[in-house]
Amino acid sequence: MMNAMTYKGYTARVEFDPRDNIFWGKVLGITDSITFEGETVAGLTQDFHNAIDDYLKDSAATGRQAQKPASGKLMLRVPPEVHGSALIAAKVAGKSLNQWATEVLAEAAHA
Repeated sequence: MMNAMTYKGYTARVEFDPRDNIFWGKVLGITDSITFEGETVAGLTQDFHNAIDDYLKDSAATGRQAQKPASGKLMLRVPPEVHGSALIAAKVAGKSLNQWATEVLAEAAHA
């Protein structure tokens, strides 16, 4: 299981570096690089919040749109037989393919 933190819609992976005796993290899901660290969980959390707040402030100040971790649109290419099986599973469940796929992906992502 991944150790993660979330703030203002941004999620970061968190690890511990025993050599330097610090926690460190990296924001996931965007191409911009946002990292942070702390010697304690409280320090790590504060540095994470500061990093996100600074990123959002700097983006606004430079007129550049801050990246969002996900737009809500997901384009997939799957073999036709997988697509067909998914359509059937969705219909059996009484759902649209979008509703069914959302539930399946949510379950898999939190497993």
